[in-house]
Amino acid sequence: MKASILKKSLISMIDSKIPVFVWGNPGVGKSSIIKQIANDKNMEFIDLRLSLLDPTDLRGIPFFDSANKSAIWAKPEFLPNSNSQAFGILFLDEINSAPPTVQAAAYQLILDRKIGEYTLPMNYAIVAAGNYESDRGVTYRMPTPLANRFVHLDFELDFEEWKSWAYESKIDTRIISFLSYKPQNLFTFDAKAKEKSFATPRSWSFVNDILNSNLQIEFLKDVISGAVGKDSSDEFMNFCKVIDKLPNIQEILEAINTEVPTNNSVLYALCTGIVYALKENSSIEKVTNILNYSLNLPNEFSVMLIRDLQKEGVEIESSVSWKSWVNANKFLIG
Repeated sequence: MKASILKKSLISMIDSKIPVFVWGNPGVGKSSIIKQIANDKNMEFIDLRLSLLDPTDLRGIPFFDSANKSAIWAKPEFLPNSNSQAFGILFLDEINSAPPTVQAAAYQLILDRKIGEYTLPMNYAIVAAGNYESDRGVTYRMPTPLANRFVHLDFELDFEEWKSWAYESKIDTRIISFLSYKPQNLFTFDAKAKEKSFATPRSWSFVNDILNSNLQIEFLKDVISGAVGKDSSDEFMNFCKVIDKLPNIQEILEAINTEVPTNNSVLYALCTGIVYALKENSSIEKVTNILNYSLNLPNEFSVMLIRDLQKEGVEIESSVSWKSWVNANKFLIG
C-alpha cells in the first residue's frame, strides 16, 4: 500500500494496540513513516534493534533478593518503565534480521505485551519493520508463531507521494526535477546486482545533503555515485548541466518573462521551481500569472504544474484565469 494509506492504517493499529509489521524494500522510508507518526502524535519512540541483542538481553539480568531469598529479574534499561502512563511506540526495526533464537524470545513480548516478569506499559504500541527475504539482506525466515503475532502490511513506493514529501521536506529542486523527468531512478535496487550503491528515497536524501555540503564541484559526481550508483549519478549530473539554462522564475511569477523553454529537462526543472516559489510565497496575482503562463506550456507540463500546485495547497481556483485553464485542459483532466 502507498505511504498515505499505510500511515492511516498504522495509526489505527497503534491506537488499537494491535502489533503490526511493515514490509518493504531497503531505503524506501518504512522507519521514517513510523517515526513521523510518533512525532505527529507526540508519542515516546523507542527504536529497538533485535539483531543487536542476545536472547537473554530481552529477559533482563537476575539478581539475588536477600529479603525473599529469591532471584529477581532486572528489566533491560532499553525497555520503557512498566508503570509509565506515557503513550509510546516500541519499534522493532529489522526484526527479521535477528537470529531465530532472539526472534523466539520476542514472542511473548509481542503477543502478551510481557516477557518474564516485565510488562509493557498499557499505552505503548508495538510496531515492527523489515525487508523482504528476496532483498538478499541479512534476514532469517520469520517463524510462523512470530508471524502470526502481527498484522502484516506491505509498503509500496509511489513516486507522486514521494514528490509531495520532497516538496514538504525542501529537498533540492534539482533532485525533484530530475526524478520527475526520470521517476524510474527513484528506486533502482536490484537484488542480483553487484554494485554497492543504488538509488532509493533514502539515498536521494543523502544526495540532498551532499549538494548542501561544501564539497567541491569536481568531486560531486563520484560522491553522488557512491550514494545512488554510477548510472543515476551520471544522468543526474548531466541533467544539472542542462537546467543551467533555466529562465528566471521570479520574472515568470511577475509576468516579466513569458518565454517557454523547449528542452524537456528544463521544463521539469522550471515546473518544480515554480511550485517551490508559490508554496513559499503565493499571491493571487502570481497565481494568475502562472495560470496564464502555463497555457503556453506543452499540455502535459501544464497539467503536471497545476496538479502539483494543488497538492501543495496553493490556492489557484479563485484566480480569474482558472476557468480559462480548465477549458484549455479539460480533455486531459477529465
